[in-house]
Amino acid sequence: MTTAAYPHLLAPLDLGFTKLANRVLMGSMHTGLEEERGGFAKLAAFYQARAKGGVGLIVTGGVSPNLRGRIAPFGSELSHFWQVNKHKQITKAVHQYPTKICLQLLHTGRYAYHPFAVAPSKIRSPISPFTPSAMSVRQIKSTIKDYAYAAKLAAKAGYDGVEIMGSEGYLINQFACIRTNKRADEWGGSIDNRMRLAIDTIKAVRAKVGEQFIIIFRLSMIDLVEGGNSWQEVVTMAKAVEKAGATLINTGIGWHEARVPTIVTSVPRAAFTWVTERMKQEVTIPLITTNRINTPGVAENILATGQADMVSMARPFLADPDFVNKAANDKADEINTCIGCNQACLDHVFEQKRASCLVNPMACYETELVLEKANKSKKLAVIGAGPAGLAFSVYAAQRGHQVELFDKGSEIGGQFNVAKQIPGKEEFFETLRYFNKQLSLHGIKVHLNSDLAIDNCAEELLLSGFDEVILATGIKPRKLTIDGLDDGIANGKVLSYLQVLRDKIEVGKNVAIIGAGGIGFDVAVYLSESLPADSAEKPLSHDLDAWLKNWGVDKNYQQSGALLNKADITKHTPTRNITLLQRKPSKVGKGLGKTSGWVHRANLAKHAVTMVAGATYKAITDQGLLIEVDGNEQLIEVDNIIICAGQEPNRDLQQVLLAGGLPVHLIGGANVAAELDAKRAIRQAAELAVKI
Repeated sequence: MTTAAYPHLLAPLDLGFTKLANRVLMGSMHTGLEEERGGFAKLAAFYQARAKGGVGLIVTGGVSPNLRGRIAPFGSELSHFWQVNKHKQITKAVHQYPTKICLQLLHTGRYAYHPFAVAPSKIRSPISPFTPSAMSVRQIKSTIKDYAYAAKLAAKAGYDGVEIMGSEGYLINQFACIRTNKRADEWGGSIDNRMRLAIDTIKAVRAKVGEQFIIIFRLSMIDLVEGGNSWQEVVTMAKAVEKAGATLINTGIGWHEARVPTIVTSVPRAAFTWVTERMKQEVTIPLITTNRINTPGVAENILATGQADMVSMARPFLADPDFVNKAANDKADEINTCIGCNQACLDHVFEQKRASCLVNPMACYETELVLEKANKSKKLAVIGAGPAGLAFSVYAAQRGHQVELFDKGSEIGGQFNVAKQIPGKEEFFETLRYFNKQLSLHGIKVHLNSDLAIDNCAEELLLSGFDEVILATGIKPRKLTIDGLDDGIANGKVLSYLQVLRDKIEVGKNVAIIGAGGIGFDVAVYLSESLPADSAEKPLSHDLDAWLKNWGVDKNYQQSGALLNKADITKHTPTRNITLLQRKPSKVGKGLGKTSGWVHRANLAKHAVTMVAGATYKAITDQGLLIEVDGNEQLIEVDNIIICAGQEPNRDLQQVLLAGGLPVHLIGGANVAAELDAKRAIRQAAELAVKI
């Protein structure tokens, strides 16, 4: 492995009793495989792929040290000797490569999704339906012993260490903060008392496993909630963690209930490394920084400027298991970059489904979605260069098929070219960069501005020797039935979302958006936040200080939790009056992802966007849009109405191709057009490529 391209990132880290191959930590992610029947064999393959890809240190998904600390009733736990053999599958698989692996020990406390939840005090979490029991002193001491015993079992299983989860609002973090710790005994009150659970746990673990065992402590350096710790309290705790025997301190950012986004795609890259850098002045053991680090260049800069000693990346290793090796071989342009969407990873976990990755559906399916060489190489025509068509082309070419890609547009990307223009979604540029590189690497012929005529396309493709055709032609608008719609279209009052986002047609000051799915929200964000072409400002996702102030984060850390006073948070003067409407009576945006939907709603609220549910569209008039809500008619006076609802699969070529004798496969929007869904489109592409 060369260090020329990224010398700091690829430099080894000497921990005294052991050495890490580089400064890259694969951060903890719960995948759902921990609870599946036969899941540990799949987990072993998952982690092994990342070890083979060059990562220096892996931290597993959270495993509870006892029953009450489980995430859910059947959540993963390590507290019995018979459980060791399951974990040995993982450590043996990883240790075939020069990678270390640590088991994360996580007690959920009041975040537990079961009625046996316990916490420092009887205070229910806003994100859990169960009120916890306040722990007795005996339970606290028993829990500390459980941590130590779980660590001993981890060592028996072959793990190189453990990470003790002390952040993100879980049990140890709950004890550390007055927000959730109202105790009047020796486990509450002063920071010295509140941090006792953390410190006594580290000491107990160290006593049980000895000196030559990695102990990472995940310290909440910035709580981002009212009642969180002050900077001085965090420093006090960090110094005590170091003294207690921790090997490394990992940076924890924000509680799960915090109303500040910390990992979604609109968060600027490396948005919180400043807090790790500040902590480096206070302790001497190596510090790990984290959150929204997704390229080797960003990671290298963090280490080169002394902000941290290691970087933690979790989701980027879902997107590309070979991240480190590609960086080491100076092939960063071949990395499948994490776009921070959360749609297939965190959203799946919260829905109690197996995690995966939108841009890499093979993640967590390493033993099931396998791109083996095809028995017979076929010549395949892929029509449509959107997410589905791009993904299929690359996967099929990897299997040895001869692939040609056709698109009527002048560039690849399809709907991704729309998405990349939305403020906060600039990461989609990375996905298109990746696919462009893969098309070149695999010798895939790309025919842009293609003029395949519907009536003779089958003949053209047959004459060219294609064996099968994959239709990835996306969606087309479905005509809505609203009185006055045709007149509105004719006079320019009514626009489609493509006319706004792709064609850049001018939009007036007063706007109604019909349809509050992902497209509707994207249009609302675009109209609220897009800067004029001649603006000297940078978008929030590229201006860290402005982004922090917008979300109420105090970089100077003057108050507990590092939250700004409400008066100091950025106030937006709306540039437009926007009304976002949906037919469904449910909460507007309910169908958006669990981990990102609240961010989108909060963001639009900052821009005073009006959200209306249960709307019936009565008529479009010269004055605006007439709607009915709860039996009451109202006229929304607008300059423009933007249609973000009503689409159907674009299958115009299907029957012509079938009639011409060519086998046809439908993927992506051409298959189902309920909502533009890149996650489903790319996964369909992978599933078809594996079997074709």
